[in-house]
Amino acid sequence: MIRFGDEQEIFPIISIDRDSEDFNDKRYRDYEELPLLALRNIVLFPGVVLPISIGREESLEALKACKRKKNFIAVSTQKNRKVEEPAQKDLFEIGTIAKVLKVIQMPDGSMNAIVQGQERFHLDELVEADGFKKVKYTVIESEEPGNEVEKTRFNALMASIKETAEDVVKLSPNLPPEATIALKNIHDDSFLLNFIISNITLKTNEKQLVLEMNSVIKKAEYILEILNKELSVLELKNDIRSKAESNLSEQQRNYYLNQQLRTIQEELGQGQGVEGERLRKKANELDWPSEIEEVFAKELEKLARLNTQSPEYSVQLNYLELMTDLPWNTVTEDKVDLETSKNILDDDHYGLNKVKERIIEYLAVLKLKGDMKSPILCFVGPPGVGKTSLGKSIAKSLGREYIRMSLGGLHDESEIRGHRRTYIGSMPGRIIQSIKKAGTSNPIIVLDEIDKIGKDFRGDPSSALLEVLDPEQNSNFHDNYLDVDYDLSKVLFIATANSLSTIQPALRDRMEIIMVSGYSEEEKLEIAKQHLIKKQRKAHGLKVKDFTITKGALQKVISDYTRESGVRSLDRTIAAIMRNVARKVVANPDQKVSVNPNNLEDILGPTKFEKEGLQKNVPPGVAIGLAWTRVGGDILYIESVKSKGSGKLQLTGKLGDVMKESAKTALSFIKSHADDLNIADEQFKNFDVHIHIPEGAVPKDGPSAGITLLTTMTSLFTGRAVKRNLAMTGEITLRGKVLPVGGIKEKILAAKRMGIQQIILSNQNEKHVNEIDEDFISGLQFLYVEDMMDVLELALEA
Repeated sequence: MIRFGDEQEIFPIISIDRDSEDFNDKRYRDYEELPLLALRNIVLFPGVVLPISIGREESLEALKACKRKKNFIAVSTQKNRKVEEPAQKDLFEIGTIAKVLKVIQMPDGSMNAIVQGQERFHLDELVEADGFKKVKYTVIESEEPGNEVEKTRFNALMASIKETAEDVVKLSPNLPPEATIALKNIHDDSFLLNFIISNITLKTNEKQLVLEMNSVIKKAEYILEILNKELSVLELKNDIRSKAESNLSEQQRNYYLNQQLRTIQEELGQGQGVEGERLRKKANELDWPSEIEEVFAKELEKLARLNTQSPEYSVQLNYLELMTDLPWNTVTEDKVDLETSKNILDDDHYGLNKVKERIIEYLAVLKLKGDMKSPILCFVGPPGVGKTSLGKSIAKSLGREYIRMSLGGLHDESEIRGHRRTYIGSMPGRIIQSIKKAGTSNPIIVLDEIDKIGKDFRGDPSSALLEVLDPEQNSNFHDNYLDVDYDLSKVLFIATANSLSTIQPALRDRMEIIMVSGYSEEEKLEIAKQHLIKKQRKAHGLKVKDFTITKGALQKVISDYTRESGVRSLDRTIAAIMRNVARKVVANPDQKVSVNPNNLEDILGPTKFEKEGLQKNVPPGVAIGLAWTRVGGDILYIESVKSKGSGKLQLTGKLGDVMKESAKTALSFIKSHADDLNIADEQFKNFDVHIHIPEGAVPKDGPSAGITLLTTMTSLFTGRAVKRNLAMTGEITLRGKVLPVGGIKEKILAAKRMGIQQIILSNQNEKHVNEIDEDFISGLQFLYVEDMMDVLELALEA
C-alpha cells in the first residue's frame, strides 16, 4: 500500500491482465481534463494495480471528483516528496492515467482506493479546481518494434528477461514460488515489462526514467540489465550463505565449549580471564597515547588478580570499561564554511548581529589555522534570548557533536571532578561522562546557567571548573575517577549566564564574555512570524489553512501580554492562542479562525500589562528612571514628598546601599547649589524629605538612578514638574558630573515599550546608543549631558 503523506509501501504491488474489461476501458479519452493524484515516492505503470491509502485533503477531493469522469484520474509522481502542495514544476511531465476500481472506508476513518494504470500521458497544463488540481493532457503511444530485425531482437530480449526473472524469483528468499507462475501467465510483453519494473527495488527517479521511455526495445534492454545485476547479487549471497552454513556446526561446538569454560572459571573465581581478554582485544583496536596504554595494562593486571565475587571487581571492571570507551584521539573533522555557518545562525536566530559576528570571526580563525586552542565563550543576557540554542547552532555549523550540561543548582564538586575509586558506586565527573557520550574529543559542550552554581560543605564546583575552563591548563584535565590526565583543549566550551555578578571572578576571567541583549518589539514580531508561530502550529497539529493571525494581534500580544527581554513568555502565549484555535477547528473543521486585536481578549483574557505611569498631570517630585534587571530593562517611578520636620531624608522601596548613597549625594549637591536653583535654605531646615520607589517588595540597587533622584528632589523643592514622557539614567558625583552607566540597550528598549519619547543620558553613553539598530529606536530623542545642572535644565518644566 502507498500512503499519500507518509508514502510507506505496506502491501506488494498487484496487477490485472491487460485483456481485462477495466484495462480496455478507453473512455478517459473523451475528457480534456482529469483530476490529479500526486504520488510522492512511487511510479504507477500502465496495467499495474495499486492499493493506496489517501491521506492528503487534496487527494481526497480529487478522488471524489473522478466519479464525474467515469472514475478516471491522472496520476503523476512528485520530483521532491517533501513538497506538500505540488505545483506543475514539482511534478514529472510523464504520468499514467488510472481508473479507480474500488474505494474502501477503513475503521480508523482513512480512505483506501485501488487504482489501475491505463495509458501514459504528457502533462500539458495544471489547472486549479475547487480543493484539488486538474490536468490537461495528451495520451502518449509507445514505439513498438517496426521491421523484422527489431521484432526478432525484441523477442530475444523478452525471452532473456523471462528466464532471468524466473531465476531471480527462485534465488530470492522474499518472493514466493507462485511468482514464477504469475510471470508465465503474462502474455503481453509490454505489460510484463511494466509488471517487472514495478516490483523491482529502484529509486523513484530510475522508475520514472523507465516510464518516460517511448521505445519498448530500450525499456527491455534497461530492465534486462537491472535483472542481471540483481541476479548476480543474489547468487553471491547464496554462495556466502552456503559457506556459512557449512561452518555452523563447528562454530556451535566452539560456542558451547566456551560457555562451559566460562562457567567453570566463574565457579573457580577466575572469570576475569574472559572479561580481561575481551577488554584487551577492545584496547588493541584503540588509538590512544602510550602513557595511557601503560596505565591500562597495569589496571588490567589488577583485574586478573581480583575474585569476581569481590566488590572491588565491579569497580575495577567499570573503570577499565570507561578507559576503553573514551575517545582519546578520536576527533570529528570541522566543516568550516563561513557562508553556510552564517546562514545556519541566521535561520536559527533572528537579530543578535554582534554575537553572530563574534562567532563567525572565531570560525574564520579556525579555518585559517586549521586548529587552535578553543576559546571559552560565555553568553550573558536575560532569559529567553537564545543563549543555549546558539551553542547548538555552532555545533551544527561545524559538524561537531553537541552536549548540554545544566549547572543550575549544582553544589557537589564531585559532579565536575568525579569520585575517587575507593568505594562502590564511584563515577567519573560530568565532563568525562559528556566526552564519552559524544564519542569524540572535540565536541561542543554548553555549560548552561553557570551563574547559578551553588557552594556548600560538599565543595565549590565553580572552583573545580577553573581547570576545565582554562585553555592553558585543560590539556591536562585530571578527573578523580579516571586518575589520568585527559586533553580537553580541543573541546569548545560555551557557558551561558543571566548575570556576571554571581560568577566567581577567577572563573569569569577565564571566559570571553559576549553580551546577548534583549529583543526589541520589532525583533520579537519578526521572531514570532518566522519561528514561533510555525513551531507552535506544528506542535498543536494545525495547518496553515486553519487560521490567520494578524500583525496587529501579534503586536498586542507582545506589548500587552508579555513584558520580557526574551521570547519565552511570547512563545507560551502563542501556544495558548493555538490551543484556542485548535478547539475551534475541531468543533468546526470548515471554519478558518482569524486572530486579530478585536478578539484577542476573548482568547487570552484581559491584558496583563498597561503602559501605566505616563499620566497627563504628574505632580512635582515624581520622575522616571531607567533600570536594568536580569530579565531586561524596566522603568522606575521615583516619588518624593516633603513634610514639616527637621531636614531628615527617608528612603523606602527596599533600596540597596549604593542607591541610598546616590540619594544622599543628590541632596548634598542640591543644598550646595541652592542659590543657583532658587531654593530657600528654610526648605532644608524645616522639611523632611521622603523618597519612595515602587514596587516596594523588589530589591533595587545601583548608581544609575543618580540623576533621577537629583531631578526628583529638585522638582520637589522648586515646585517645577518633570517634563512628561521623559526618562533618564546616569550616575552623579558631588562635583556635578554625570557618569556613564551600563545596560543601555535594555533600558532604551524598555523605555520605548512604555511610550517614553525623550531620554537623558551621559554623553559618554552616546557610543552605546549608536550600536543599536536605528529601526529599534525610531521615535526616541536622546539628550546627552555632562553636567548635573544640564540635567535639571532639560528635565524640569519652565
